[in-house]
Amino acid sequence: MAQIVIKNIRKEFGSFTAVQSSSFTIEDGEFFMLLGPSGCGKTTTLRMIAGLELPTSGEIFINGQEVSQKPASQRDIAFVFQMFALYPHMNVRKNISYPLVSQGMPKAQVKAKVEEVAQILGITSLLDRPVGGLSGGDRQRVALGRAIVRNPACFLMDEPLGALDAEFREHMAEELRALHDRMGATTVYVTHDQLEAMQMGDKIVVMNHGVVEQFGRPQDIYDWPATTFVANFIGSPPMNFLRFDGSVAAGATAVALSGHSLAIPQTVEAASGALILGVRPENVHLDDTAALRGRILAAEYLGTTQIVTLDTAHGQVKARIGSDTVVRIGDQTGLRLDPRAITLFAPQGRALLSVANQRVLAHG
Repeated sequence: MAQIVIKNIRKEFGSFTAVQSSSFTIEDGEFFMLLGPSGCGKTTTLRMIAGLELPTSGEIFINGQEVSQKPASQRDIAFVFQMFALYPHMNVRKNISYPLVSQGMPKAQVKAKVEEVAQILGITSLLDRPVGGLSGGDRQRVALGRAIVRNPACFLMDEPLGALDAEFREHMAEELRALHDRMGATTVYVTHDQLEAMQMGDKIVVMNHGVVEQFGRPQDIYDWPATTFVANFIGSPPMNFLRFDGSVAAGATAVALSGHSLAIPQTVEAASGALILGVRPENVHLDDTAALRGRILAAEYLGTTQIVTLDTAHGQVKARIGSDTVVRIGDQTGLRLDPRAITLFAPQGRALLSVANQRVLAHG
């Protein structure tokens, strides 16, 4: 299929900068997620890869060919939109076959390719039906079929499941990932849903205000976020932040919190000032013998687990614990943090390098 290399692309609309000097590589055959909140620049980045927007500066390579100033028609890509973009006056067969007919492919070959794609997508029985009477999920399959039938170098998808209800959206996400695995196609997928990105993606770029905050595998980004923005955006509930004034030296294995020493991964760099200690809820344990104390504010039952919210001297903390643990609102308890899973952030929100996270952050 295709490797896509993005080098320092920037996009300006008048005085507004939508994408700021972004660089990353999408390897051949990857399912690659562009993730971030509304207005972060992810769709603009996708449109620049597609050729629907031309970058103000920077380079885009598809299969080693520089294409940043070439139109979409010369990039061998297929684009799938959120709102399906089907031709309402055509039936399913004609919608899927349209790109091939436009290219002048012989009718017999068009018919064979359309039926092959319809079988892959499970819509063979719908081929002669009008698209107007189809469900949202079936219309999305038709839109995917029209993209797949061309066998392009890569697929670009702009929130293709955004118009579906939550239950069917999860089902279609599984189908899309399975389809990708069967075809081995390079896929670039835009979403604002971090759960969707974690579920489907081989790699994720997390964007905010036009800037790439972090780039890497879902598990690495979850475990070792590069910034407080990423730590807060990824995860449900997000990472806890305990704020404190202090300093940490290079090589340190502990910090002082509430007058007590708290173990951390060995640091690689030093920092001082208004520091932030980050830890995921599943790495917070209730332990009456722990020095860090908190008052239980709430408990949210989730079946096999519960989310307990506690008030501490350094901010609110959420702990994901077993549902069989009895907690009482208003009680004081100790909080033990798993030292292997702690990230320290500098005052400006950048993660400090440690022996635990330096491999991930060096590649991000």
